[in-house]
Amino acid sequence: MANRNTAGFGLIAAGTLGATPSTGGQNKYKINSGYNTSIYLGQPVQYDTGGGANSDAGYIITGQKAITNPTIGVFNGAFYTDANTLKPTFASFYPGGTVPAANVNGGDIDAFVIDNPFQQYNVQLDNRLGANAAAAQILFGQTLGLTVRAAGTTLVSGSTISGQSNAQLTVATAATGIQNQWRLLRVAEDPENEDLTTVVQTNPALAAFSGLATVVVVANRSQWFGTGSVSA
Repeated sequence: MANRNTAGFGLIAAGTLGATPSTGGQNKYKINSGYNTSIYLGQPVQYDTGGGANSDAGYIITGQKAITNPTIGVFNGAFYTDANTLKPTFASFYPGGTVPAANVNGGDIDAFVIDNPFQQYNVQLDNRLGANAAAAQILFGQTLGLTVRAAGTTLVSGSTISGQSNAQLTVATAATGIQNQWRLLRVAEDPENEDLTTVVQTNPALAAFSGLATVVVVANRSQWFGTGSVSA
């Protein structure tokens, strides 16, 4: 069996640990005016708690600088007042370098973040999980990272049309230790994207079946639980 997913889509909220009701609840945080890294829908974010020369301390920054970064949750949109039109602007992603009107909202950008540390997410793999079912099963319960998007990078990490992240869960980062950002729980219950052993097709005629499976993860490294400072 093959999968239909052909592109990463970041993290999509899907239930919570303990099967408690999932509201998809979010809270409002701040992105510093002019912060130079774009943040896309479905991308992990973190508080910049560093000090010294760190100009974004106290603000939200990308959580994809490294696979070991702690996170407060997943980005779910932004709001700011456009400096040119002076119109209130809701955006599905934050374009890096945005400088809003200085005399509105303190000149900062509001970031909406799904911040429940027990929220589960659907995410696409970047490779098959294993050559066979037994090899794939071994990786459940291990920790993994998402595609790394270094701060200030020009590498496209999402759609500027839909705002959706294109991040995937990187199978090669799987570790039995606790160092990585996400813990792999199970395959998502999606009949068209649940083959953990399929090989990506190189034949263009089979492109519709070149995708990889969707799995469920939960935050393993959370800033809510004292995992320490981060850098910009």
